[in-house]
Amino acid sequence: MRRAARLLGIHRVTVARKLHFLGIQARRLHAHFLESLQTKTIDHVQFDDMETFEHSKMKPLSISLAVTFNRKVLAVEVSQMPAKGLLARKALEKYGLRADHRPLALRKMFSTLKPVVSPTALFESDQNPAYPPALRKSFPEAVHKTSLSRRGCVVGQGELKKGKWDPLFSLNHTAAMFRANVNRLFRKTWCTTKKRSALADHLALYVNYHNGVLT
Repeated sequence: MRRAARLLGIHRVTVARKLHFLGIQARRLHAHFLESLQTKTIDHVQFDDMETFEHSKMKPLSISLAVTFNRKVLAVEVSQMPAKGLLARKALEKYGLRADHRPLALRKMFSTLKPVVSPTALFESDQNPAYPPALRKSFPEAVHKTSLSRRGCVVGQGELKKGKWDPLFSLNHTAAMFRANVNRLFRKTWCTTKKRSALADHLALYVNYHNGVLT
């Protein structure tokens, strides 16, 4: 955002305001995209969570993502989550207890899918134990197929998996494209998220570009 301000010769606050404005427009365009799919009931969806952070790796964020088998993005939700692993203790000491909003984000994502996805659709994901309860609330008749999470390959930085065949390829390839095209999601970057809302706006813009141009 700072580089955009410098290249355009405007204040970075103006860039921030424009990002928010364009994020609103992008969400409206995506809503129209979903409306266009209502006559073409989707019967195969893959979903999972990506991880990033706001300000510090001790303040992680989850990006819930749902895609079709032909790699169209149906829904994206950003939510906060507590730190885990080696950073969990340090994060608790520095920032206090951090609420986990991932279940709420999953329910919101599945609610968004209800108008366009068949009630008996096939949903595919990894074996995260939080997924089945959230899915059943919106799609009690759906089939949920899970696959064991696998080690990522070097080029895909975790999203693209090692091996000849990946049952969640559509999802993982789309997630890798998010990493490759949204600079704040790069594995090694100076462009880190400072505000969760700005990340949501940025993702909304990319979703329109992904669905309308890249795929």
